[in-house]
Amino acid sequence: MAGAYLIGIDLGTSGTKTVLFDLDGEIIASESVEYPMYQPENGWAEQDADDWANAGFTTIKAVVEKSGVSPSDIAGIGISGQMHGLVMLDDRGVPLRRSIIWCDQRTSAECDEITSRVGRERLTQITGNPALTGFTASKILWVRKNEPEIYARCRHILLPKDYLRYRLTQRFATEVSDASGMQLLDVPQRRWSPEVLGALDIDPSLLAEVYESCEITGYVTAQAAEITGLKAGTPVVGGAGDNAAAAVGVGVVKNGKVFCTIGTSGVVYSHTDRITIDSAGRVHTFCCAVPGAWHVMGVTQAAGLSLSWFKNNFCERDSYGNLDKLAASVPVGANRLFFLPYLMGERTPHLDPDCRGAFIGLSAMHTKADMLRAVMEGVAYSLKDSHDILREMGIDASAVYACGGGSRSPVWREMLADLFEAPVRTVSCAEGPALGAAILAAVGSGLYADVPSACEAMVRDDSVTQPAPERTRDYARLHSLYKKLYPALKDVFRELAGTT
Repeated sequence: MAGAYLIGIDLGTSGTKTVLFDLDGEIIASESVEYPMYQPENGWAEQDADDWANAGFTTIKAVVEKSGVSPSDIAGIGISGQMHGLVMLDDRGVPLRRSIIWCDQRTSAECDEITSRVGRERLTQITGNPALTGFTASKILWVRKNEPEIYARCRHILLPKDYLRYRLTQRFATEVSDASGMQLLDVPQRRWSPEVLGALDIDPSLLAEVYESCEITGYVTAQAAEITGLKAGTPVVGGAGDNAAAAVGVGVVKNGKVFCTIGTSGVVYSHTDRITIDSAGRVHTFCCAVPGAWHVMGVTQAAGLSLSWFKNNFCERDSYGNLDKLAASVPVGANRLFFLPYLMGERTPHLDPDCRGAFIGLSAMHTKADMLRAVMEGVAYSLKDSHDILREMGIDASAVYACGGGSRSPVWREMLADLFEAPVRTVSCAEGPALGAAILAAVGSGLYADVPSACEAMVRDDSVTQPAPERTRDYARLHSLYKKLYPALKDVFRELAGTT
């Protein structure tokens, strides 16, 4: 069957993975390339946009060659990517500086400036979020203030995955899910905000055209085709930011569905057909990859990071499988030991960069196994905080899917099922963002009518973990205690942050 294959590209922080899928969502070939991150000063994080483009071209060429699939049978390409990164191009489309990426923390003064210019309440109403250092708008202001000669030469501003799109198609385009994280988009209206752009004195001509995630944004040029082995004219759809693409890749594209990711950070992400914004800014509201719908997302800064930190310092010789067995040997509640997973500050629900990790209740009776269980439970409690906010906002969060490296842990899935009081499912394909991007390409190429029907055909459930009533009761009581710990320590954290 002609046009029976799709390419999904996942442009991440550590590397880019490109995957070739068939129309059933089965992986035909995959390839990944890593690249460096630069930290020229404490709290800064940058990457070279051409590293992303070169990785994208290299991995596309590899999967085309490895698969033996005819380029003419590849119906479309979708791109998922790390969000919020600032790519500034000159009038020839050449990057003017390294990209300031999502985890860079240099822009606190610019966030204050944005809040002052727009107003916190109005900014949240328009963009779905308060001003945050990770978002793109504050990075633009930082460059304008600190590198005016570069800003003066800037003619185009793109996001990371959209620079790869530009190199493939020569089109300056983005899509609603990724654009939502720039803090320049009117999220309810799904378009650039003249009010925010005017308040921040940013020329709208610098920004790319905004598409829906499953719309065709351009076509592979003859030059890109020669380098990658693709067929010139292959359509490239909008794609999505990493979490929005992952949601499509696990089938979270209808009301009532949630996915919970335990990667380095942790995410609780809910699809909603109704725009819902938390006025307190505890969770993010973005446009999602389904046209006319949004997602609400809570973030735990150090989810899998908390476990890897514990493993690297105290259980270096243990595999993650052995750690899972060790945690399973300890009862619910870790023998009255709590862990606060705030190793990198916290976003949801506290928005506090100064809070830090802590063991609470530690005694001479506790063992390494108790501490391990407490770490895993602390992450699960933090994710429960996000889940509770979604419910508080009136969002149906009853069908939960787990993804990310932590989803491979039966113990963690059990904790989530008990705390969320809902079955926790996994899907058979582990390449969520790449599959999500490929599904969007399938819709844009006309192979499926819409995103939900494409997910029905290309996403399959794998396992399900049911909650246990007795553990659910125990965890409800323990989570209520956990929620008292941050308020009790908040002032101590702030004072500690000010010490030398």
